[in-house]
Amino acid sequence: MRKADQQTVEGPEEYFTGRATITGNFTREEPSRISGAIVTFEPGARTAWHTHPLGQTLIVTDGVGWTQVEGEERVEFYEGDIMLCPKDKPHWHGATPDSSMTHIAIQEVQDGTPVHWMHHVTDEEYYGTSSDD
Repeated sequence: MRKADQQTVEGPEEYFTGRATITGNFTREEPSRISGAIVTFEPGARTAWHTHPLGQTLIVTDGVGWTQVEGEERVEFYEGDIMLCPKDKPHWHGATPDSSMTHIAIQEVQDGTPVHWMHHVTDEEYYGTSSDD
């Protein structure tokens, strides 16, 4: 896929908070199950909680981001890092409040989908605060 031929679309508000763009979305022909895209998050933008039936690999190409697996601490990651999102575990990822972040997302399709979307990440979850703090 030549760069000039790749489409860029806005991340749907249903699945993203803030501005995110998705470029070069691809799915390989069967019997391959691989799909992927380049996703860029503006500062403060993030995905909704979601799972991947076979996991996901994120290769960070620019900026600083945060990710969190449900029940675990939020993790900060940087350009050059490779994040391995576990299969079937709810998680989210996106840019930090002060930096944009771009990653290449690679995942496999199972039963017709590479992702199961859930609810939006609240500001309290994103910033790591709660009303009890």
